[in-house]
Amino acid sequence: MKYRRVLLKLSGEFLADENGQGFSAEATQNLAAEIARARATGVEMGIVVGAGNLWRGTRQGMGMDRATADYIGMLATVMNALALQDALEREGLETRVQTALTITEVAEPYIRRRALRHLEKGRVVIFGGGTGNPFFSTDTAAALRGLEIGADAVLMAKNKVDGVYDDDPRKNPNARKFDELSYLDLLSKGLQVMDATAVSLCMEGKLPIVVFDIFQHGALVGIIQGERIGTIIHE
Repeated sequence: MKYRRVLLKLSGEFLADENGQGFSAEATQNLAAEIARARATGVEMGIVVGAGNLWRGTRQGMGMDRATADYIGMLATVMNALALQDALEREGLETRVQTALTITEVAEPYIRRRALRHLEKGRVVIFGGGTGNPFFSTDTAAALRGLEIGADAVLMAKNKVDGVYDDDPRKNPNARKFDELSYLDLLSKGLQVMDATAVSLCMEGKLPIVVFDIFQHGALVGIIQGERIGTIIHE
């Protein structure tokens, strides 16, 4: 395998219904099946999931105190983490949810050494609650957790977009795909893959980012095994 340990970043919309809202049992289980196929390769996997299906602080929190809106979003990521945990366990995977906000009745608090031990034992660790601080996105949480657990790469899953393009390929059929980019290219071109704070963390930690379509058949497994799929962002 090319990657021994990865941090998979998922959008909350992957768990949503056809309108991009709430939960869809079918969509969540399909996602869990893809993750289970990847886990079968032996890769150690941490996951950070967003909350766009439940809460968009920039839209739903308008007029609200920014920190309060962000905390609501963090709680929404915990809900998604629990839903994903249930689906993964239905696929036969052993999992743990760890949260940056302390909610001991439903999940473990995030403790780095405990997370590492879970990964070593073959458990999938789902990190909920973002970074635990307002003003930071789940992209930044993914970069942070990826560095903390010693991941070999952050895998940024997309839906029906198989990499990074110079324009929106769903609107512009002539958009050009990049096979690889440097961190500075990503920042200077203003490509909306992940926020600048997250990119800067990855750049400082020399942590590669792979952007890919998780529902492209075999893509997640292929990346783990070293196939050139999607767009890789590195030094």
